[in-house]
Order: sequence, then C-alpha cells, then structure tokens
Amino acid sequence: MADLNPAARATTLRTVELFARINLLGGRAVRLPRGDVHESVSLDADPVARAAGWVGKGADRLLVVDLDAAAYRDYRNRPLIADIVAAVDVPVHASGGVRSKREVARMLEEVGVDQVGMGTAALRDQVLLWDLCREYPGRIFVSLDVLPSEELATRAWTAGSGRYLEETLIELSSAGVASFHVIQALRNSLVEPSNLGILEASLAIVKEPVIAAGGARDTNDLKALAALESEGRRLAGLVVGREVTEGRFSIEEARAILGG
Repeated sequence: MADLNPAARATTLRTVELFARINLLGGRAVRLPRGDVHESVSLDADPVARAAGWVGKGADRLLVVDLDAAAYRDYRNRPLIADIVAAVDVPVHASGGVRSKREVARMLEEVGVDQVGMGTAALRDQVLLWDLCREYPGRIFVSLDVLPSEELATRAWTAGSGRYLEETLIELSSAGVASFHVIQALRNSLVEPSNLGILEASLAIVKEPVIAAGGARDTNDLKALAALESEGRRLAGLVVGREVTEGRFSIEEARAILGG
C-alpha cells in the first residue's frame, strides 16, 4: 500500500490506494449529485453495513464525511462514525465540521478515526492547523475544493475564497499535514473527466501525498490517473463511490489499473 505518512514524503509512490467514500446525513448514507446537501439522495439507512460492504469489495481505506456537522454544526453522526470504525479493519479517515482542537481530539481519541480532515478551517486558521499537526503528527489531512480556475471554493462550492491552489499548498505544506485531498469543485464525476492539470500541479507543488478525491468516470479515467506523474511522484490515493456502485468499474478493475 502507499504510505500516507509524511515521514515518507520523499519516497516515490508506487501504488494508488482506493478510498471508499461514505457521506453521512441524518444518520443515513447519501450522495450529493452537485455537492449541495439540499439535493442529497438517500443511499442506505445502514451506513455501518455499507462501510463493511466497501471493505468486503476490497477498499483500502474509508473516507467518512459528516455532512450534518459540516453544513449545520450538528454532531449527531459522531457515534455512528465510531460504530463504523469498530466494524471495519481498514483505516478510517473522517471530515466534516472539524473546526477546533477539541473536535480533533474527540475524533481521534474518542471516535477512533485514523486521520481527521480539515477544510475551510485550515484556510482560515493556519495557526490552529500548525498546532494540530504538531500535536497529532501524521493524522491531520486537508481537503481542498478547487474550481477550474484553481481558486479554492467555500460554502459548499457556492463561493470563491480568493485563495488559489498553488499558494495554499505551499503555505499548508510547511505545517506538516499528512496528505492533501484535492476535490474538483462543481464536477459531476460520472459525466465530466478528471481535471488532470489540477492534480498534476498539486503533485508538482508539494511532497506530501495527494489524493484525488473527486472520483473517476470510467476505466479510461482510471488509466489517465494511473499515468499521472510529476517529478517521479504519482497520486497516493483515489476516492471512489457512485462509480463503483453504478457499475462503471469494480474495485478489482481499479486495482488492476492503478497498481494496487
């Protein structure tokens, strides 16, 4: 498996790990066709069973996104995330509503996830990010929602931040984050191809692992992502979800293409 610990960030990455994404909203697993919680589509009333199913299919890691916490500051799903952690034998990464040291400690020490993700909070309070990376080395990742212009999006993709990908990666890299999850904002992963330029730029700018968190349409997209390289570095991971459940490709096919 690819090493997602920043201690090995100078090492050329040879394997792309597969993260299965589970969005939680109101205690259910949902999907967001365009990133808007108001347009969520219910997928499963039992997210724990869904998580176990992903692991059974061969996912290397799980990415759990707490939409209630992110959108409404409602933390009702935290015990459910703990149940998911207890039910699977792969690392669980979680994000959504992580805005303070207290919440990071809760997620890592009580809920039991392996890594915690920060988004807007990492951009707004870099002192907090630095402190957290020092206190929890290798356990804080940053999610970046990137518009086609390479401006970072905020507010569920409804607004630009005035911050751009290159400057932000350079600033945050020095904090010691475990990895960067790069999401292509406004993209429908089942219809539109991956923006390889954004991902290639990310690989060129930072040594930390870069995760393509926007998914892939089909096996052709997988092949393009597998071939993506900058200065000998490849993607460390790919987040998948609806593409697999709708039959665009299987975990096994993705592994064969990505080298897993």
